[in-house]
Amino acid sequence: MAEFLTIGEPLVVLASQDKDMSLDEASHFEKFLAGAEMNVAVGISRLEHEATYLSKVGADPFGDFIIEAAGKVGIDVSHLKKDSKYLTGFYLKELVGSGDPAVAYFRKNSAAANFEVAELEDVDLTGVKLAHLSGIFPTLSGKTLETFKLFNARLNEAKILTVFDPNLRPVLWKSREKMIAVTNELARGSQIILPGINEGEILMGSREPEKIADFYLNQSDLTHTVVVKLGADGAFVKVKNAKSFIVPAFKVKEVVDTVGAGDGFAVGLESALLEEWPLEDAVNRACAVGALAVQSQGDSDGYPTKEKLIEFFNSDERFGHCY
Repeated sequence: MAEFLTIGEPLVVLASQDKDMSLDEASHFEKFLAGAEMNVAVGISRLEHEATYLSKVGADPFGDFIIEAAGKVGIDVSHLKKDSKYLTGFYLKELVGSGDPAVAYFRKNSAAANFEVAELEDVDLTGVKLAHLSGIFPTLSGKTLETFKLFNARLNEAKILTVFDPNLRPVLWKSREKMIAVTNELARGSQIILPGINEGEILMGSREPEKIADFYLNQSDLTHTVVVKLGADGAFVKVKNAKSFIVPAFKVKEVVDTVGAGDGFAVGLESALLEEWPLEDAVNRACAVGALAVQSQGDSDGYPTKEKLIEFFNSDERFGHCY
């Protein structure tokens, strides 16, 4: 098994090429590989780390595209299976001049939503150093929630570093109350938590980064680090029984597409942790990949290779040679 592992719902995104036109008006779309956990796997692979992705797709053209595209960027797709009983999920995304684009999902009862516990039986965790977990996969169905919990427990038993990104998708939940309760419950199972400041306000009622961090540090003996994503203001970091600190964001010339920025942040952090970087440097890399992500269309198209990341750091006077 690769050193990095994630489980999720792979998607195809049909991204509008008609700027500032609603999805019903737009007529030109481009196809991209998507899905939050897949975005992270793509970014990890681009930074020269082995990544395995667990899930399944439909036996349809979108499923074929996902497997082929993921394999082309170096992701281990041996555990990305086809299921002829269900279809592959996809979504449409606006192209906007500013702000967050509107999206329309077509993913109900997808192949990934029918991923079951029994399909984990042949997964060998030997060699895995870090697992990326997202709050999206367990929302898809009762099956995926059960699978997520068992998978998380197996990771903890194997003493593998677990990173949890809440990645709230209210449209996938039956109620706001259930979303909050289940997401916070799932967060207890990971060592590092990556809430955005807006997610923190929803999940525990405050926009104060330190209060958000303290909430997750105090609710679980397992959680030792919380990194609160502050968008254009960078990130707030707190380690249990240690002093907190802020890592500033990078200036961006033009924001093209904000979708995938949070996943890019996870890519930067987790790739650096795999390389055993100090935490503050790892969060610097997280901010850098997030900044690069918003400057490209496509959920993961802006994620850099190691050479591009070095070039980006070298162009910033704060960091010089640091990458």
